[in-house]
Amino acid sequence: MPGVDKVLSDERLSRLAGKYPHDLLVSVIRQRLERERLSIAAGKPCASLDEIVASVLNQLEALEKPTLRRVVNASGVILHTNLGRAPLSEESLATMKAVSEGYSNLEFKLESGSRGERLVHVEGLLCQLTGAEAALVVNNNAGAVLLGLTALARRKEVVVSRGQAVEIGGGFRIPDVMRQSGARLVEVGTTNCTYARDFEQAITERTVALMRVHSSNFRLVGFTSEVTLEELVEIARKNSIIVLDDLGSGCFLDTTVYGLAPEPMVQQSVRAGAALTFFSGDKLVGGPQAGIIVGAKEYVDKLRRHPLARAVRIDKTRLAGLAVTLLHYLKEEAAVKIPVWRMIATPLKDIERRAGLWEQALGGMARVVPGETVVGGGSLPGGSLPTSLVAIGGGGKNSAQAISRKLRLGEVPVIGRINEDVLLLDPRTVLPEEDDIVVKSLRDVAGQGKKRK
Repeated sequence: MPGVDKVLSDERLSRLAGKYPHDLLVSVIRQRLERERLSIAAGKPCASLDEIVASVLNQLEALEKPTLRRVVNASGVILHTNLGRAPLSEESLATMKAVSEGYSNLEFKLESGSRGERLVHVEGLLCQLTGAEAALVVNNNAGAVLLGLTALARRKEVVVSRGQAVEIGGGFRIPDVMRQSGARLVEVGTTNCTYARDFEQAITERTVALMRVHSSNFRLVGFTSEVTLEELVEIARKNSIIVLDDLGSGCFLDTTVYGLAPEPMVQQSVRAGAALTFFSGDKLVGGPQAGIIVGAKEYVDKLRRHPLARAVRIDKTRLAGLAVTLLHYLKEEAAVKIPVWRMIATPLKDIERRAGLWEQALGGMARVVPGETVVGGGSLPGGSLPTSLVAIGGGGKNSAQAISRKLRLGEVPVIGRINEDVLLLDPRTVLPEEDDIVVKSLRDVAGQGKKRK
């Protein structure tokens, strides 16, 4: 096996001396040789010098390519967690870019020249939008719930329905998040039925809050019973405690207007009397990742003063993007500006027309079929929107798996979904301005298929 100096002296690597620091070149070579030692120890033959150098060059090239890339989501899931959830509006992106290019007045009062508070940039917008007395924003909704319970319920009891002690994506369980706060979780009722009397009977002198948790990505059907938020608030008032409402996704618009099942709205939670309402910024809100807390000033201030608030605070770029997203709602332009709501509001006839253009790009390799788009992101479990899908499938080298891989490895990856060896592409989850990318990718795939023939 060649030594580091021999590999480094290869002409192909020596030419890179001015492009990469010497220490970086040596480090990458040593890593490659260490992998080779392990391979030889496992009984495999030693790679040639040419193969080792080629491998080092590939690794150096890979270092310069970001692994986090833009993709086109044609999967049929609007809020696809694996694909980054909500895409942002053009206005939000422009503001985030402007704030990131230099310094900003993040915590600086321009009028007085004194230190300011970063959340002033969104608190007024949130209060105007929801009717809440105060608001706080942190890095994500799990952080928001953790902060709320830590500040208000540490070493005390919080009562929640057993049917709402759910597990969300990635194996994260709401009860585990709640216990990390130091609060004692008291589960009442059964998986399918919880009644007001269950909460009333569970309240002790150590109870500080009743909690409602959104069911996220599942729903119970059949023989079920749950306690309404209004009932929880009434029980809490009688017992001088509070109600905490974890909405999960969070929503500002009436989903039934768009043919979807009703989703709990933030404004409704505030009006019902929840002391604090928690929700995400990057799901149905359609903004950057954030955990948003709105509610009574008395309790928001307690969270604001807690040391954990600094550990989970939001950064300047996401704060700027969130402010613009909230403004879209206040200006009643969310359905035409925020990508998530643009997708939800798109008429089926527009989807059908675009699907036909995609089908043509594949030159007979595809067909248009009716289908359903799901919202995803832990919201509207079981709810869907009608759509038209481009279905691609075949045998051998033109199998759904093979075509899907080609689309994923394109210049801009296009992500679909496979069902029964048929690749399905959904125009509803693709913005119209991305159609050219999809059509080009499909034509490339169709061209490769013709060449093989």
